[in-house]
Amino acid sequence: MRRADRLFQIVQLIRGRRLSTAAFLADRLEVSARTIYRDVADLQHQGVPIESEAGVGYRLGAGFELPPLMFSQGEANALVAAARLAQAWLDAGLAREVEGALGKILSVLSPAARVAAEAQALYAPSVGLDPRAQATLQALREAVHSRHVVQIDYADVHGRPILRRLRPLGCFYWGKVWTLSAWCELRNDFRGFRIDRIVDLVVLEEQFRQEPGKTLADLLRKVEAEAEAASCPPGGAPVPPDGASR
Repeated sequence: MRRADRLFQIVQLIRGRRLSTAAFLADRLEVSARTIYRDVADLQHQGVPIESEAGVGYRLGAGFELPPLMFSQGEANALVAAARLAQAWLDAGLAREVEGALGKILSVLSPAARVAAEAQALYAPSVGLDPRAQATLQALREAVHSRHVVQIDYADVHGRPILRRLRPLGCFYWGKVWTLSAWCELRNDFRGFRIDRIVDLVVLEEQFRQEPGKTLADLLRKVEAEAEAASCPPGGAPVPPDGASR
C-alpha cells in the first residue's frame, strides 16, 4: 500500500470509530505501531485534527471533512452487487433510494471501472416481494421509525385470523421472507409476524414511547440470553416468524 493511501485509510478508520488505538490501526493496515505513530504525527502536522490520549487512543476532531471518496474496483463491484440484491427484496421506497445511491457511486468511477462494475454476471431477478408485501413492508418500516402503533389482521401458520395491536420494533429479512418483530399489547410480550401473512395493516395515529423492557434492545438481549441458555449460538430470527400463532 502506498503511504498516501495508508494515510487516507488511517483517517477513515479513526473517523469511523469513537476511539482507535495504535494497535488496532496497525493490525488493520498490517504495519507496525511505530509506523502508525509516525503517520499520525505527520497527519497532525498537516492540519488533520486528530486528537490523541496516551493509553486511550485516537479520535477525530469535530468538523473535519474529507474530499470525495474514490472506490477501488473491488469496492465498486461489491456495492453494485449489493444494490442489485437489495432492490429485489426491499420495498419500493427504499429500492428507489438504492437506485439513486447506485447512480452516485457509478458517477465517481472511471469509465473503465464503471464498465467493469456494471458488467458483473451477478443479478437478482425480480421474484422477491409481491407489490402488496412491498407496500406492507414500507408502511411497517416507516411506522418503526415514527413509533406509531399498528393494527394488523394476520393469518397464522394454520390460516386462522388474528387481530393484534402492536408496537413495531424492527423488520428482519430471512432470505425468503421478511418478518416484523414487535411488542404485542394483547400478549404483553414480544412477538414475530411474517409480513407476507399480514392480510391488512392500519397505521394508527397513536405513538408509543420507548419503555424499559419493551424495546428492540430488550428483545435482542432476550434472544441472546435464550440462545446462551440453550447452548446454541445467537442468531436467527429475533422472534420466531410464526410467534403470533402460539
